[in-house]
Amino acid sequence: MRARYGVPLGITAVATAGLLYSAGFEARSFRLRRVTVPVLPSGMRPLRVLQVSDIHMVGGQRKKQRWLRSLAGLRPDFVINTGDNLSDPEAVPEVLDSLGPLMEFPGAYVFGSNDYYGPRPRNPVRYLLEKASGRHGLNGNPPAVGVIHNPWEDLRDGFDGAGWLNLTNTRGILKVEGVSVELTGLDDPHIKRDRYARVAGGPSGSADFSMGVVHAPYLRVLDAFAADAYPLIMAGHTHGGQVCVPFYGALVTNCDLDTDRVKGLSTHTAEGRTSYLHVSAGCGTNRYTPVRFACPPEATLLTLVGRE
Repeated sequence: MRARYGVPLGITAVATAGLLYSAGFEARSFRLRRVTVPVLPSGMRPLRVLQVSDIHMVGGQRKKQRWLRSLAGLRPDFVINTGDNLSDPEAVPEVLDSLGPLMEFPGAYVFGSNDYYGPRPRNPVRYLLEKASGRHGLNGNPPAVGVIHNPWEDLRDGFDGAGWLNLTNTRGILKVEGVSVELTGLDDPHIKRDRYARVAGGPSGSADFSMGVVHAPYLRVLDAFAADAYPLIMAGHTHGGQVCVPFYGALVTNCDLDTDRVKGLSTHTAEGRTSYLHVSAGCGTNRYTPVRFACPPEATLLTLVGRE
């Protein structure tokens, strides 16, 4: 009996322990990542930017809500929200309440697919199959049917009412204590809502600093921003791989970005021009896969400093 069942029971025990850890502890072990990025014109004072992404709020997530409210204590110069705030159509009030203290600061946002549509149960193996086939989201796949429509308009109205800039396929300028920051944003490429032609042409030159903002870091978008000479691009969507292999890293990015750049600071080059790219691992998960492993939830405080 021992020889026959010992190994399967041992594997089951290890798998159960891993699931309990990834869902019960790591998925709720919120962290702050700090990054310094040399992108500002020489002589310009540093700017502190807080990026929050992929909150995927579900009703009753009190610890996440308390942690988000506490981020206001960092007192950033401005806030960038890179989308996927919702994983529950009833959670808009909790998102706005959690981000309320941060909305006292200048800010801007783009939406992700989960702001528009509710999640559905999904076999995690499909992410590996999509990576192998190069088909992600609606890019190359049939349009989604029978989806839940989230009340994204209420979320938009809450952000707009607080004075945050809506960067849906448009540009905007933030005034931060005498410094002007031009932001160029796109709607979510994961569901083919990006319209780069509307904002093409690069920084206008009318601001002290310019950057690009998008939810999902698809290569076509990164190529466009980099070719147009944006010094910095900020994105989310990947969850940092969400379930990673220790000492190896992420298996998937849920887009066509390579796994080496699934989270954190890197660079992207197109047409001979190079931009810094920051991808947030986000602070939530899809409500149907509430696990993280070797990839804790996070927000990022980026300190932008002068170029060397």
